[in-house]
Amino acid sequence: MTGTTDLDIRDYAHADLPRIRQTLLDLHASAYAEELDDEFNQRFPWFVDHWGSHPGFSCVVGYDDDKPVGFAYGAPATEGREWWREHLDPAPERTRTYSFSELAVHPTWRGTGAAERLSRALLRTREEDLAVLLVDTRHPKVQALYESWGYRKVGERQPFPDSPVFAVMLAELPLP
Repeated sequence: MTGTTDLDIRDYAHADLPRIRQTLLDLHASAYAEELDDEFNQRFPWFVDHWGSHPGFSCVVGYDDDKPVGFAYGAPATEGREWWREHLDPAPERTRTYSFSELAVHPTWRGTGAAERLSRALLRTREEDLAVLLVDTRHPKVQALYESWGYRKVGERQPFPDSPVFAVMLAELPLP
């Protein structure tokens, strides 16, 4: 590892998924190596295919030279289906939302600022008003990290019977 100043962040879209899919799977396996026995984590390939099938899918992958070290991806939320609104009363008037689905960084790059660089790179050109993401409530340090980037917890949600309970995090775009 050489540090985030040398991180080469590349942008990808829906059409690129076949070319980057295995990279995402490999990075996720590295980032969650100690949690891969969890059935929910084992479904990650389904989530990649699900999000990647969205025409508005966007992804960034960070490289150290040509070695991938992390990624972030998501897609615009379907208008009128802003599920996060149920956690706010009153909900913001602006509703165009980007669903930030996944962020993973290879363990050797944790604590280097790579996660923030990838997150900001993913969102830098978004035209949506808001970004929403979910953070496992068992990881308060991760939640605090997102809060330091401008997100705020607005509720909790368990989207699947076998998933963890997640903190629902919302941020106005662009991030501060």
